[in-house]
Amino acid sequence: MTPPQFRIGELARADRTPAELSREFGCSAQTIPNWVAQAAIDAGQPLPGKDGLSSAEREELARLRRENRRLQMERDILAKATAWFAARGEKTPTSSSS
Repeated sequence: MTPPQFRIGELARADRTPAELSREFGCSAQTIPNWVAQAAIDAGQPLPGKDGLSSAEREELARLRRENRRLQMERDILAKATAWFAARGEKTPTSSSS
């Protein structure tokens, strides 16, 4: 079954109003123009005044934000571990080249 947001663009271009489409698909009337605008952005033809990220760009941004949070957490853990070892007066073992 095709998700509704993929059919909305076709139906909106067929002179169906957002109110009609929202009743049919069980969503708010504002959702319809949002889906139409996002479909246009994804197709590389954004509507006037509706600039934004494509779905692929949104997914990449979300992935990069997750990765950034993970890296910050790892950095914080390493900083705490370094401070803990420094407070104990222990040095990390180093390999000798002799």
